[in-house]
Amino acid sequence: MTDLTTTPPTSAQRVAVLDEAHLGDIRGALGTIKLDDTAPRKGLSAKLKTLLAIVGPGLIVMVGDNDAGAFDTYGQAGQNYGTSLLWTLLLLVPVLYVNQEMVLRLGAVTGVGHARLILERFGKFWGAFSVIDLFLLNALTIVTEFIGVTLAVGYLGLPKTLSVLVAAAVVIAAATTGSFRRFERISVFLCVGSLLLIPIYFVIHPGTGTMVHDFVVPGMPKDSKLSDVMLLIISIVGTTVAPWQLFFQQSYVIDKRITPRFMKYE
Repeated sequence: MTDLTTTPPTSAQRVAVLDEAHLGDIRGALGTIKLDDTAPRKGLSAKLKTLLAIVGPGLIVMVGDNDAGAFDTYGQAGQNYGTSLLWTLLLLVPVLYVNQEMVLRLGAVTGVGHARLILERFGKFWGAFSVIDLFLLNALTIVTEFIGVTLAVGYLGLPKTLSVLVAAAVVIAAATTGSFRRFERISVFLCVGSLLLIPIYFVIHPGTGTMVHDFVVPGMPKDSKLSDVMLLIISIVGTTVAPWQLFFQQSYVIDKRITPRFMKYE
């Protein structure tokens, strides 16, 4: 008797296949790789050019999660407990790495998005559940982003309503007009803006020894209420690992036409 649980799907059963729209040159923000470019990457210069053309999806997802909600949560943790909860971020590093590598492999090999694979593998219920869940969480995330905009412009003394409208218009225009390359260039430029945290670090000049210790040695803040600390830790985890990362990066890998050949660079 044939074991139906282990029988691979036939080509006629498969729906998840790479379509023609996602075949062609890789046109990244910082370079291009032609479809017929099959030459081996020898030498530092060739490898660097390939890296610059491929870089994008993983970087944007990594930096993109440092949004208003994340800054608010991390700032709250620092304000209340100093650097004593830095160890939570160290524990999340392997989780984020596994998530990003997983969707990279899924996207590069199958050529279809995360929701499509869930639908085909687990059926309509879980496919619909994943998309509805993603929609609701993204809606809440967008709300926190615009709250962040109002707080920032309020600090600068600018009109809040007008600033929110301008911010929304810029985001919509960046995502819906122009080319894929232009969108990626804007996104990479915004990622570079995160480097402003470096001078802020030197302005605040926290104790380096204490930071290193709290980063690698888990511990609870002294004289603190356990329930408050645990709630903040849950918030840190929730704002660091989000569903949108999986769906967005896998789709991004496909839209950029990254194939298994370039997975190591990505």
